[in-house]
Formats: sequence, structure tokens, C-alpha cells
Amino acid sequence: MLTAPTFRSVEGAYLALLQLATADFEQRIEARGNAAREVIGVGFRLPDPRQRLPYLATRKVNPVFQFAESLWHLAGRRDLEMIGYYAPSMRSSSADGITLGGSAYGHALFNPAVGDSVSPFDRVLELLRTETDSKRGYLPVFSAGELAVDDNPDMACLAGLHLLVRDGRLHMVCHMRANDLDCGLLSDVFSFTMIQEYAAIQLGLELGHYTHTIGSAHVNDANAERVRRVLDEGTPRRAPQRFPFPAMSAQTGPDTISRLLAHEQLLRTNTVEYSAEEIAHLHVDAYWQQTVLLFEAYRQIQHDDTDTVGRDVLDALHPGLRWLLGHKWAACVTTEGTR
Repeated sequence: MLTAPTFRSVEGAYLALLQLATADFEQRIEARGNAAREVIGVGFRLPDPRQRLPYLATRKVNPVFQFAESLWHLAGRRDLEMIGYYAPSMRSSSADGITLGGSAYGHALFNPAVGDSVSPFDRVLELLRTETDSKRGYLPVFSAGELAVDDNPDMACLAGLHLLVRDGRLHMVCHMRANDLDCGLLSDVFSFTMIQEYAAIQLGLELGHYTHTIGSAHVNDANAERVRRVLDEGTPRRAPQRFPFPAMSAQTGPDTISRLLAHEQLLRTNTVEYSAEEIAHLHVDAYWQQTVLLFEAYRQIQHDDTDTVGRDVLDALHPGLRWLLGHKWAACVTTEGTR
């Protein structure tokens, strides 16, 4: 097979890549003090990019961060204040303690380049509206200028995103300079497929397949024990969890992102607290209400002196999101002890 291998969800691709990089790795490397096993030049395809969440108890995926990072990208932001709240470890990648550099992919995609008045994302959408078979819908992120920064603490791992309209569907090919398979891959695929789905809505197209390619696919030795536990759980004999995720709402647009981030800031700063009923009556559609529910659950974990997130909030969540929260934080286990 010459095309990238296909997987039903990101979980299968994640497990296959972990297995490849630990059992059949090609190289031992030590870049910037991080010893790792590496495979060069790999990729995979997701026919349904909406199945972007893995359900592996030992991996403890954080869906709050994943939705927050996706919105951060879609808004074209690079501030550490927001994203550092959900992922404090990202603070070490900031050169000035205020902003992030290469990893702020949305800043490169959704803001005009120097000397331009239109963002690369909007220019590509306009191209695809007029040339439906175009091969030119490429959104570069990695820039040559990053190489000129001595000891750059935050060089973009994403080279670029390639949008292709074929037969009424929007396909996307992602090109990664490098991917930490255990720590970075899952959040990257989540954010990039969210950008793909968002773009498809703006173009009025069906969602096509997503292809992810990696130059340096690696697993750091520091994470080897967790990777072993994940692979043990993901044995082929295991019956995987299935929580199909719904389509992004067709009315999603820049105003939607702005409204969501307004609620996110209020919850992040503990300015408001929402019940599930209050969230249901916000000026946010049902799909995106799930994100506000996640932010409220995280607000309770971070700010409230409680051992349990409100049952009303947990019950209102999509079953897959509730499952992930319950395996990430004990506070999100329901009162009956189920997840």
C-alpha cells in the first residue's frame, strides 16, 4: 500500500505508532538532552476526522486542554495566560513568559502576515472557493526565521496544513517536522482536525479524510514506562471503548469562537460559575455547550474546595467526554463510583 495506512480513530493510529517507535524503531537519538527512539518518515489516515479522541484509561487524556488549545488556535492567539492555565508545562517554552512562539500555530494561520491584511487561512479559503480542484491550498507554519533564533525554546513542530477540495469534501494533509508520539501527537491531531472541520463549515463542504505525516516520529525514554502501560492496555484482544463524536455545528464561525472564549475567560478567572441548566441557556449551540461544560468542570477542579465536580455538569457531558474526565481526575467520578 502506497497511501498512508487507515485507522478508524486516532486511538488505533496512536497505538500503532507507539508500537513502531518502541519495538521497531530505526534510530536512537538525543536531541537537546532528550534521549529517544525514532522512526523517520511515517504517516496515517483518518477517514472520519471527528473520531479524534482516544479512550485509553492509562493515557489519561485531558479533553479540557484539547478543546482549549483548539479554540486558542482558531482564535489566532499566542498568549501564555490562557493556554498556560490548562497546560502549565507550556510555560517553559516561552522566551518572555508572556507569549509562545512556534507552537502557537493558530497565530501563524489566522493572523495576516507582515505586509498583508488577510490571514493565510482566509486567503486559502478564498482560493478554494474559486478553484475547487486547486493544489495550492497550503498553509505554512514553520518559518525559516525560526532557525535563526539561537537556543529557540519553541520551534514549530508543524510544517504546514494542506487543504484539498475533492468531490464536495474537504480533505487535509498535515506535515509535521517532528512529533513526540506520546505527548504531542494526540493534541496535535485533535487541534488540526478541528481546524479542518471548521474550514469545511466555512466552505459549505462535507468533511473529508485527514492524513498525518511525520518527519521524525519519536518516543522519549522518559515516557517509556507510560508507553508500555498504554500498549499493554491497547492489546488487540481488548474490546475498545466506542464513543462516536458528533459533527461540529453548521453555524460555527468566528463569532462562535469569540463567544466561547468570552465564557472561557470568565470561568478561567473564576468570575462566574455555571450550572448545567445555565449552560444550556447560553447563546451557544448544543455542540459547543459541551466545551463550556468542560471549562466549568475544570473551574471546579481548580478553584472550588470540593472533591467532586457537580453531578449536573458531568451528566450533561457527552458520554465519551465524561469517560475521559473520570479517568483523568478522581473529582469527575460520579457519586455511584462509575465513570
